[in-house]
Amino acid sequence: MHVNYFLIAILAIGIIPVFIWSYLVVTELVVSRTPRKISGSLRPWLWLLPALSLLVVFLVYPAANTVYLSFLDAKSANFVGFANYLYIFTDANMLVVLRNNVLWLVLFTLFCLFFGLLIALLADRVRYESVAKAFIFLPMAISFVAAGVIWKFMYEYRPAGSPQIGTVNAVLSVINPAFEPKAWLFDRSTNNIALIVVGIWMWTGFAMVILSAGLKGISEDLLEAARMDGAGEFTIFIKIILPLLLPTITVVATTLIINVLKVFDIVYVMTNGNLGTEVIANRMYKEMFNYRNYGRASAIATLLLVAIIPVMVINIKRFNAEGSHE
Repeated sequence: MHVNYFLIAILAIGIIPVFIWSYLVVTELVVSRTPRKISGSLRPWLWLLPALSLLVVFLVYPAANTVYLSFLDAKSANFVGFANYLYIFTDANMLVVLRNNVLWLVLFTLFCLFFGLLIALLADRVRYESVAKAFIFLPMAISFVAAGVIWKFMYEYRPAGSPQIGTVNAVLSVINPAFEPKAWLFDRSTNNIALIVVGIWMWTGFAMVILSAGLKGISEDLLEAARMDGAGEFTIFIKIILPLLLPTITVVATTLIINVLKVFDIVYVMTNGNLGTEVIANRMYKEMFNYRNYGRASAIATLLLVAIIPVMVINIKRFNAEGSHE
């Protein structure tokens, strides 16, 4: 049966605005016929109802259903209790996956913050600040898939004595003629670090922009007063800049943590999780689509959700605290 998707799209474009307009008309009609004491509190809920309905259908229900499926077997037919969760924390391969995610979490977050803050501080002191920041931020404009493909070519390996077509091995060979070319993505001692470097390369620009904005918010008069009192630049950074930037650093760190816990594209494109490079999201994908084990896939997804929720709560509390101070 042939489906005319163009016709469906046209109908959707026409029907959705009509539906929204009809809903608003009916809503106002209902509100206008209710007592004034009730209508004031009723109107906001009626206007929010479509959005809340979409939220329940496309977010709350899938999340609750995923938690439910995590207690069932591979075919979602029989209840297995916490067997899928026990598998996550006892299986040797899954322990490698968890180890890799911890490695990503620590190195990615710390180095993005370090380089982002360093570049923000240095760029703040040069005349070509906007050009430098644009250059550093540029990788954020590239998709994760494209970045994975680019860096896969950059890590390309040829045996020693052969012309190195991979940028990394070629540059290191020029700098040090005695350098032995490495198969960065195939060597278990380097492949995870090589993947994390790609993530840092992409996200340092984000950290730099947010931290630079926080840095601009620090009063220049305060810094000048500290210099006049004889404080050195390092002392000013440690005693003044860093404490004042701490709320911004917290927001950037929590954002980076949320994103790194969900990292998938870079690993999928560059190694597909082979040779000990699997991460939680990659393993969840394989359990779901390769092994057809819906119970384990749902358990891994639930674990990922549980890991992200506390970080999101911290972020929300931080935003609320800043809003109340303002």
